[in-house]
Order: sequence, then structure tokens, then C-alpha cells
Amino acid sequence: MFYYQYYVPQFVPVPVPYYGEPLYTDMRQRPTTQQVLQTINSQHSNLYTQLTNAGMNRQVAQYIFSLMVNYTLTQANTNQSAAQIYSQFQRQVPWFNAIFGQANVSQSVADQVMRRVIQVVLDLLAGGGTTPAPSPSQGWSSWEDLGGTITGAPAVSSWSANRLDVFARGTDNALYHKWWDGSRWNDWENLGGTLTSAPAAVSWGPNRIDVVGRGTDNALYHKWWDGSRWSDWENLGGTLTSGPAVSSRRGNQLDVFVRGTGNRLYKRTWNGTRWEDWEDLGGNLNSEPAVVSWGPNRIDVFARGQSNDLIHRWWDGSRWSNWESLGGTLTSAPTVSSRRANQLDVFARGSGNRLYKRTWNGSRWEDWQNLGGNLNSAPAAVSWGPNRIDVFASGQNRSLIHSYWGR
Repeated sequence: MFYYQYYVPQFVPVPVPYYGEPLYTDMRQRPTTQQVLQTINSQHSNLYTQLTNAGMNRQVAQYIFSLMVNYTLTQANTNQSAAQIYSQFQRQVPWFNAIFGQANVSQSVADQVMRRVIQVVLDLLAGGGTTPAPSPSQGWSSWEDLGGTITGAPAVSSWSANRLDVFARGTDNALYHKWWDGSRWNDWENLGGTLTSAPAAVSWGPNRIDVVGRGTDNALYHKWWDGSRWSDWENLGGTLTSGPAVSSRRGNQLDVFVRGTGNRLYKRTWNGTRWEDWEDLGGNLNSEPAVVSWGPNRIDVFARGQSNDLIHRWWDGSRWSNWESLGGTLTSAPTVSSRRANQLDVFARGSGNRLYKRTWNGSRWEDWQNLGGNLNSAPAAVSWGPNRIDVFASGQNRSLIHSYWGR
């Protein structure tokens, strides 16, 4: 038995099989275990916090980080994902999980933190030094792996500062929910249903979340959190040929957009009292739409066009604009968030499965920006303050990945 509460040993190499020469051969640029730990201490201290908040001693956390970092540097195939490396480590060191059990750290929290530690090492190796690789881009955090196995793109909403609610379709086609409560990520919960598309989510007030998705009959389905419980699913009809998108212009107001027959854009609105009839807004969409509202009389809708470009139209309080093309070559549906009035940040997967961003700064559209990454789905984005954007996607191993900008 490993009695870490009485004695924390100095770092020793993990007794795992050796598979030949390390894949990383330029030892002059390769970071040491101590250098990686210093990077984690200075730039990823929240990883320690997640374990110590759950009850683990800081020295023990430092010890297990050392084990994982050393294994990744010396034994792992660094062409694999963090999740794959972690799974291999667990098979070769079966006693490792017992450390978390003795500290009453849940396995889901342990898995999330350790995958993130491995990803830090991989990012440092990719950058060729002891400073994090610029992934996805200057000012953006490195991608973190939040686990799970999701089908398609996630959705995200925020009902207060430093609060994130992420939704995704699981391998059983049910809706799953994971949330950041301001200090830690909570475990996935199963919210049921049978979805045939990625979900969409929005919040119009504290403790309120509305989620929509396409059902097995291609109709629109709706579920909401009222601050104390989740409602049952309700059928809102329609014939969807894509996943939906949803925004809110004010409290107790919802605007749901879908691609319907003929690849046209359709809208259905909850006006605070009832669901209005479907409205045909035309267009020729090559993906599900994306939508955001930055004021009570403003809605901006985006989609991928038939030329795989980004297309856009908006409601100004009295009428809908025509569609405009904003260029680019999209390999997924877009997503959009707004940090403040008259500000838009549009994200999409582009060439090489990288994340691209185009921003409306209040007076003009800025150029496309390559933010890197390796996405396996369309992204999802939300902003909970003027200096914060959070982006999520499915990673190459179909787990939920996350990057953020700002503070």
C-alpha cells in the first residue's frame, strides 16, 4: 500500500518498459522534468488547486505531476494525444489511481488534471523549449482536454461571470452537461433525450439555461434549467436539416434558428408568452447556423455558404439585412460570441483542422486570424465579460477540448 500521508518519496523514475530510443532526439532543446514543473507552477497553478481543493496534499500533487511529466518526456509516444498517453500510463502503472482514491479525489477530476499535465508537456515539446508553444495563438491559452467522448460539436452558455455550461451529444445520442462553477470543472451529467444533431444553448439570466437540439423525427426539441431542476423535453416541431442555434435579446426571449428544407434559414421565437410560428428567412446554407445577440434589437446570424465561405445577415430592430459573404474557407459550421455591444468574434474550423477567428471591432471586419489547434468538430464559443472568450470543440480523440482568451 502507498501511504503517502506519512511519507512523500523523492522523485524516482516510474518502472515502465522501455521501447527504444526516445522519439525526441534533440536533447539540447528538450525541457527537463524540473523545467516543466516550473512551467506548471508558474502558468498552470490551477492544476494544483483542483487537486488540493479536492483534499490532496500539495507535496503529493507535486510528486504525481513529476511521475507523469517524466513518463511523458522519456517513455511516451509524443505523436499520440494526451488521452492516449495517459491511458497507456495507467495500464503500465496500475497502482497510480489508488493515490487519488486515498485522497478522496474523484477519478474524473484526477483524469482531467493528469491529461492536462501531459498536454502541457506536449505543448512544450512542440514549442522546442521551456516556454509554452503559442497554441492556439498569442494571448490564448493552450488547449486543455476536459475528457468525455462526444459526438459532434459541443455547445456552451454562461449565465454569470466565470460560469460556463457545456453541452454535447454523447455516444448514446443523449445530451450531456459539464460545467465550470468558478473554481473547478464538475463531472459530466446525462440529461437524456435522443439527439440527431449537435445541441445549442443560451442563457438569458442567472440560473437560466435553454438547450435545443434536433430529435429523431427531425423536429426541434427544447429543454431548460430554471435554477432548481431540468424540464422535460418539449417538441417544437419543424423539419430541421441541421442542428439549431439559439440566442436571446432580453429576459424570457428566445430566437431559435435552423436550416430547413431547401437549405433555407428558418426562425422560431419565444416572445415571453408563447412560441410564434416559424418564419422563412431564405438563404442557401451549407451548415447549421450560428447566432448571437448583443442588444435588445440586434441579432447576428452566420453560416457556411455554398462556396464554403462565411455568410452573415443581421436584424437591426426593424428589418433583416441581405446576406453578405465574409470570405474564408470553412470546413465546419461557424460559431459566434460577443464581448460587448457592436463587437463580434466569429470562429470556424479551417484548413488543417485549425481554429480561425474573424472579428467585427465596431467599425470593420478584421482579417482572419489562425489560432491553431487540431479540431475534430465545429467550435463553440461564449463570452462572459469584455475581456474573456472561451472556445470549445471536439478534439482528435473525440474528447472535449477548451481554450480561452483574456482573464
